[in-house]
Amino acid sequence: MSKKQPIACATFMSHERRWVTMMFYKIDFELNGQPEAVERNERAERANIMQSQIEIFFEKQEYACHITVSNLIYKKQKGVLCAAVKNDELTDKVIIDFFNETDLNYCCFSFQEITMEIYLGLLGTASRNDYILSDDDVTEKLNIASLDRQMRRSSNHFSETILNETQGRQRLLQQSESLLCDSSLSQEIDRIFKGSNQVKAYGHPVHYILQSDNRDNRNKMLKLLLSALYQNGRISSRRYCEVSYNYNGYDSFNEYSLSQLYESCSGGTVVVSFSENDQNDSDHARTGADFISELCEVMRKARKSVLTVFCLPKSSPVTKDVFLEHLGAVTVVPISEEPAFGDRARNYLRRLARAQGVKPDKSLYRPVDDGKGYSAANLSFIFDEWYDRHLKTKVYDQYADLETANKHAALAKPKGKAVDELADMIGLRESKAVIKQALDYYKAQKLFREKGFTSERPAMHMVFTGNPGTAKTTVARLFARIMKDNGLLSVGDLYEVGRSDLVGKYVGWTADIVKRKFKAAKGSVLFIDEAYSLVDDRDGLYGDEAINTIVQEMENRREDMVVIFAGYPDKMEGFLQKNPGLRSRIAFHVPFADYTADELYQITELMAVQKKLTLDEGVREKLSCVYETEMKNGDFGNGRFVRNLFEKALMRQASRLVSMDIDKVTGNDIGLLLPDDFETPQVVRIETRRIGFAC
Repeated sequence: MSKKQPIACATFMSHERRWVTMMFYKIDFELNGQPEAVERNERAERANIMQSQIEIFFEKQEYACHITVSNLIYKKQKGVLCAAVKNDELTDKVIIDFFNETDLNYCCFSFQEITMEIYLGLLGTASRNDYILSDDDVTEKLNIASLDRQMRRSSNHFSETILNETQGRQRLLQQSESLLCDSSLSQEIDRIFKGSNQVKAYGHPVHYILQSDNRDNRNKMLKLLLSALYQNGRISSRRYCEVSYNYNGYDSFNEYSLSQLYESCSGGTVVVSFSENDQNDSDHARTGADFISELCEVMRKARKSVLTVFCLPKSSPVTKDVFLEHLGAVTVVPISEEPAFGDRARNYLRRLARAQGVKPDKSLYRPVDDGKGYSAANLSFIFDEWYDRHLKTKVYDQYADLETANKHAALAKPKGKAVDELADMIGLRESKAVIKQALDYYKAQKLFREKGFTSERPAMHMVFTGNPGTAKTTVARLFARIMKDNGLLSVGDLYEVGRSDLVGKYVGWTADIVKRKFKAAKGSVLFIDEAYSLVDDRDGLYGDEAINTIVQEMENRREDMVVIFAGYPDKMEGFLQKNPGLRSRIAFHVPFADYTADELYQITELMAVQKKLTLDEGVREKLSCVYETEMKNGDFGNGRFVRNLFEKALMRQASRLVSMDIDKVTGNDIGLLLPDDFETPQVVRIETRRIGFAC
């Protein structure tokens, strides 16, 4: 009887341990004898017999090692087993004992460590083939059932990897040098290999904080580190699990689920990947301190049996400080990438070119400025751009004249009809400029992300200040649609509210009302008109509760929502002075100036065009006088005044037409507005009466 050597069996630590391990395996085997065709009934009968044999073997292993047949292919005399092992690694002897228990006449086998996800898939196949009664029953006994469900719910925030390659010390050091790391990684690899071989493994003397802003480079650093640890017996499992969080935490992977994950990774590694959406705002890291505290508490409890590597953004040192505050007596080794300058940056580019089998030229090094530091991500992008040009101009020169997708994207106009509607509106120079800035910013993010342009969305909250009738609400509605059409808001509606919509009748009601309004406006624009009414002459009352809640919600929902405060210029300035926290969260102050007489007439012309009407020659002269006069009134309504005047003109035109000989009214008459159709508003003079004697 011959037996193949295991494919990836970890045998370097067969000695006694002080911690529990949890490892998963796939076992491929071949049967003795000739291939045979087995009928469905006979297959089912054999599977039924194996069910009890597999369960007996599980009991003999004291529920610490479960092995089952996943699939048997009798026509090829081959099969697959899957195994979950606690407290130890899988050995040849345990597998042979299983074959003997189940009467499987094998001739050879090999096995390899796998992820829990793959194991659960094989276990599900075993259940469908009736080799086990239920895969849920097995996972319950292994105490991984709830973790299985959690992994499915959190698939976007959880991943497993098997460390496939293990390389010697010298090779690891060479690769460490090729990455743009500081000396911390090579020093730690040296320390790991200099360690003396212990008779027993007592746990992990240190854990790690790995800082990089480039995920690919970070993964390379991580694999070099774990490879060194694995070869020197510091971890017994090739499997490592990564859980991703941001500064808000991730509610689904809670403390209980994380504890279960650590239990399933005993003898292996948990990688905690933490990112910040706004890396320049240290408040975000502080906001997540409670979540980080829970995370670090679970890590501390499991630190002897599970290695933890915290992967943090290098550009946010505050995040690292917050983690260190909660790690207590745990010893942490920091490993970080560092920028490359001058010749080191050029050497890195040269290595990338050689790895692709191409000869670099001077144009590859031209973007490198000796006075500037470059990350691995920056240099990889420089190389990719050069390599694309090299392929187009040197290898496949028939494509040399074609432009890149970025050039097409840069020339593309904003999407949607709302952009054209805003452009057609009269005046509004400042508001149009702000919207253009927002659209250009997001276009720049897409075009220049790999060149280091920030990819975090800034808060887009705004203040609109202007007198009545200056189109504040109309522009807000168009702004919401433009943001939706161009992928900056998910819904793009406008929710208009005032004091009565936000302030509750009794103490304690206001905060809940405000939160409901923000929740309803998620993905849209929340337009708070006459916002100063919330606190105007009401300091310390319900309005303050509304403002405090608004400030909190603006910060929490900045990713997919815009809040616009609107009102008169002088009152809005006073409102913001009362609330410095609110002012700091507003990105844009957009003034809506009063329209000039010429702009008011242009609005009139636009209304006429929309109604398919023509203005007679004398209309301009008359309306110019009207607008010049009315603009001097303190309560002038701007566009609102124009709309009212125009609507009255339509009614006066109707009266004029019906008083004519109906049979003689032409289409031209119906489509023409005359100067007399526009009334001249009466000037109301208010006399000021004095008390006493007057001369």
